[in-house]
Amino acid sequence: MRKKIDTSMFNANHVRTAVIALLFLIIYSPTISWMMDRWNAHDSYYSHGFLVPLVSLYVLWIKRAKLSRMKLEPAGWGVGLIVFGLIIHLLSAFFRVYFTSAFSMIPLIAGLVVYFCGVAIFRETLFAILFLVFMMPLPLVSIVGITFKMKIFAAQMANKVINAMGIRAILDGSVIKMRHTHVIVDDVCSGLRSLISLLALGTIIAYLSAKLTRTKKVVVFFVAGAMAILANIVRIVFMAVTSEVWGANFTEGPLHTLSGMLVFVVAFLGLIIVVREIE
Repeated sequence: MRKKIDTSMFNANHVRTAVIALLFLIIYSPTISWMMDRWNAHDSYYSHGFLVPLVSLYVLWIKRAKLSRMKLEPAGWGVGLIVFGLIIHLLSAFFRVYFTSAFSMIPLIAGLVVYFCGVAIFRETLFAILFLVFMMPLPLVSIVGITFKMKIFAAQMANKVINAMGIRAILDGSVIKMRHTHVIVDDVCSGLRSLISLLALGTIIAYLSAKLTRTKKVVVFFVAGAMAILANIVRIVFMAVTSEVWGANFTEGPLHTLSGMLVFVVAFLGLIIVVREIE
């Protein structure tokens, strides 16, 4: 008899979870569609967006044994988070501001976990919930402002390095002018895509690294950002020098794309080395 009751409760919890998930998808369907459009957009800064929910699910999966042993202790104050998230979403839907609608998912999901599962389980799932932030695109107006500042900074640093290498270069806005050619540091070359991706990678690596203290985890997060910025500057210097030596045609096409991929890989490997050194 006891086994039958436990099974029915188990099934009831699964049905409730399925219903809540379905309602969530229905309510947020326009926002999810917007996010997917941004993920798939040409030269998107959030092409990694599809992977973020999978990473969060993976974090929950590796904790499945611990979570299954924890007792459900629903907390009523979770309703406040749920209501707050829904209000933000409804206001965002009314004014068609998808950015704030996307971020309203965080308090809503957190509230659902607190209300149905309790504070203890909420603490264990908090990272997986907060990690979803990395799949939520910033407003285009913010992207424009950030990319402008980042490309100017990258161009300035690259110009200094090029001159230090003995190649005469003059900076005109985001254009590095040399004797025989010039390199334009446009928005795509600002390094924002690498910055967002490496910050996400650095965050999950730091979290899964059991040997790192909390302070060192924070250090890894900032190192990931620094690696992304440094890698982008190195790429610009590489493109400028090869363009000056072998001509602009040499750096166009596949080499431009390949250099971006290689520099990102090198930055990622550098991040792994830093993590191992400070563990």
